Amino acid sequence: MTFYFHQLIYQIGFWFTWLLIPIIVEVLPAIRYFFKLLRMAHTKKIVNQPLKMPIVSIILPVYNSAETLYSCIESIYHSTYSKDLIQVIVVNNHSTDNSFDEYKRAQWQFKNLRIQWMDTDQGKAQALNAAIYSSIGRYIVNLDTDGMLQAEALTNLVLYFENNPGIDAATGTILTQKNLIDATKKWRLWALQANEYFEYAQSFLAGRSIESNKNQLFTMSGAFSAFRRDALVTTFLYNVNTVGEDTDMTFQLRDRLGKKVGFCFN
Repeated sequence: MTFYFHQLIYQIGFWFTWLLIPIIVEVLPAIRYFFKLLRMAHTKKIVNQPLKMPIVSIILPVYNSAETLYSCIESIYHSTYSKDLIQVIVVNNHSTDNSFDEYKRAQWQFKNLRIQWMDTDQGKAQALNAAIYSSIGRYIVNLDTDGMLQAEALTNLVLYFENNPGIDAATGTILTQKNLIDATKKWRLWALQANEYFEYAQSFLAGRSIESNKNQLFTMSGAFSAFRRDALVTTFLYNVNTVGEDTDMTFQLRDRLGKKVGFCFN
């Protein structure tokens, strides 16, 4: 009888421990951060508009991006930010498709957009590094060519920097396109796409909000990040020997240089 009693106590203790650990490590912090996010969302900050908005350089690294390059540039063109204050650098790293034809089409279509083409060594990090020294903007934005900017994204990003002088780099929110998800006919595919949408929303709007609040952002998204140029050029630039060049850059700025990396949610 004593044996069975000890076994019962052991089993209760074992399962209670395994139930208690997730509650302490995950559930309770999640509840705390949930209420913290609610408080942050309802805390309205005064956003001051500078007398003169600065020039922004947007770097588009290109490798066989013919299917999406034109749409990406078009989204930049339709930005609410002044065209006179935008520099677009399309950096080609050994594309073998007709990406250059799509660039020429965009250049012809959007004549009042300052846009240029560069050829570099192969590799995204090499492309970004080459373009950084050709940039003229106070802020440098890296944007993947399979993404599209929301119309207000550049304006919101610049105002975020201008109103937070202690922030030297920031990542923006990246979401999948909800209109394409809504148009999906097959329910299994729709469920998968909707799940991906909410995964991105949770990762950026919740996860990165909390991380940046404590200056503990693990990685800026390589698909959409921005920097003060004077801070970026003090780094070792992008590491060409790793596939995680965006994470390496985040740690360079935050840990090696003591800079603050933020998150522009809108």
